[in-house]
Amino acid sequence: MAMRAAATAAISANSRMGRGLSALFSSSSFPFNLPQAKVEKPPPAEPSTNLFVSGLSKRTTTEGLRDAFAKFGEVVHAKVVTDRVSGYSKGFGFVQYATIEHAEAGIKGMDGQFLDGWVIFAEYARPRPPLPPLNNGPPYGQR
Repeated sequence: MAMRAAATAAISANSRMGRGLSALFSSSSFPFNLPQAKVEKPPPAEPSTNLFVSGLSKRTTTEGLRDAFAKFGEVVHAKVVTDRVSGYSKGFGFVQYATIEHAEAGIKGMDGQFLDGWVIFAEYARPRPPLPPLNNGPPYGQR
């Protein structure tokens, strides 16, 4: 009992003096300024027939993705990107429509909707950036 009373007294004394974890981690006690994060959103992708779909469940299949987006137009190709080892979805995939109008309808119809219990996001796919050269050699294809 005496130990508990002493510990309680020490804690209350520290809190009155402004010490403790809350005082230690308050922003005014850091001897330096934290960097301000400037996150720039990439510009919106140009309209195309290819859509990038994110937020997919691990249980989502290519057929399930195709069926969900086929309600809004003719789907030429659908692909859920999967992990090589487990075979489960990595959480994103691609859908290709026959026309840009169908792709626009697919985005409007499926962006923010539930698929397999998860909220998914659909947007126009951006082109893949070029790969960096390997071993400081010329870019692939220019040898």
